[in-house]
Amino acid sequence: MPPNTEHSPTDVRMRGFTNRATVEAALAWIDSATPAFERLETEVVSAIKATTRILAQDVTSTVDVPSFARSMMDGFALRSEETHGASSYNRLTFKVIGTCLPGIPYSATIETGQAVRIMTGAPLPTGADAVLPVENTELDGGTMLCLGEVSSGKHVGTIGEDIRNGDVVLQKGRLLRPQDIGVLSSIGVSSVSVIRRPRVRILITGNELLPSGTAPAGYQIADANGPMLAALIERDGGEVIFPGIVRDEPDAIRQALLEPAEVVLVSGGSSVGQEDFAPKLLGELGEIAIHGIAMRPSSPTGMGRLQGRPVFLLPGNPVSCLCAYDFFAGRAIRAMGGRPRDWPYRQVLVRLARKLVSTVGRVDYARVQIHGNEATPMAIGGASILSSTTRSDGFVVVPSDSEGYPEGAEVEVFLY
Repeated sequence: MPPNTEHSPTDVRMRGFTNRATVEAALAWIDSATPAFERLETEVVSAIKATTRILAQDVTSTVDVPSFARSMMDGFALRSEETHGASSYNRLTFKVIGTCLPGIPYSATIETGQAVRIMTGAPLPTGADAVLPVENTELDGGTMLCLGEVSSGKHVGTIGEDIRNGDVVLQKGRLLRPQDIGVLSSIGVSSVSVIRRPRVRILITGNELLPSGTAPAGYQIADANGPMLAALIERDGGEVIFPGIVRDEPDAIRQALLEPAEVVLVSGGSSVGQEDFAPKLLGELGEIAIHGIAMRPSSPTGMGRLQGRPVFLLPGNPVSCLCAYDFFAGRAIRAMGGRPRDWPYRQVLVRLARKLVSTVGRVDYARVQIHGNEATPMAIGGASILSSTTRSDGFVVVPSDSEGYPEGAEVEVFLY
């Protein structure tokens, strides 16, 4: 039966793209369409579970850390002025009157000629102003022989040395790292207000697809895009919703598009083929703002809105899917979750081992391998060869106004 040639205004199947938007136009649409993170509601989570979350408000300490003067060494607490002149040739004697352990203060006051054995972290006894390290001492029964001088405050952690009462220790918008969780615990904070992670629904279509983890068989292939997108979303601070593969049927895709989420990613069925239903459905249910972008790979990428939510139409070819996510969908997810919009990739400047050819009028995403201080281009095309990204160290972006770079040119590589 021949394909239906009757098209709605939003149906681009079997007609190709009449024009392609620039990457810059697509990025501008994303930045205008995705709400700033202040507009996403916040939630309170346990500080222990808050690693990689984004703080919704400043955290101010209500205590000093430490809240008492403490020893920073194992040794003897004493009066520093009494050690003046001490050396291995001039041993000064002190009477050891007790021991001070962490969490257990010494009750008496140190007097002239006295010392208290003290452990690291223990509170400094009253009357002492310094700690003499144990390696600068010798013991003779109940007498400590001092073999070196210490100045006032030496090896003593002072009150508020780390954090002072009233200090803003972590600012709103910060991505919390493991050491930040330690700081929160040190000031007695058990929970924090964070930006809620945007819920991102993954809609993978394809009757030829098998669930991830299933060995390819016959003419069917295992889904690579779903797990890859889920990992990318987690990296970018989103909450993944991925119930499984959706059949290439309009009703199934329509229902999946309407399910709850802040962002919807459609991979597969998003180009202009006869079975590519997603663009038509998005146009009918909402709005297609951009469909077709002047770049390689990922040229079939589209984006629009549905019930106020951004929807991204990502190509089914895995490299194109990865590229389109990184350029466009990831930017929106990061912004909505309070993270920097730009790529979370470290950048290095290296020289090209051989020329990198491009075409004026489109942006190219070229995978490269790095050896020493040189980058070797691997591929610009090959949108279905996902292993090209695992064999690559990163990628170079060739702008639309460039024909590429000659051998030896210095280029910026974004490291995977």
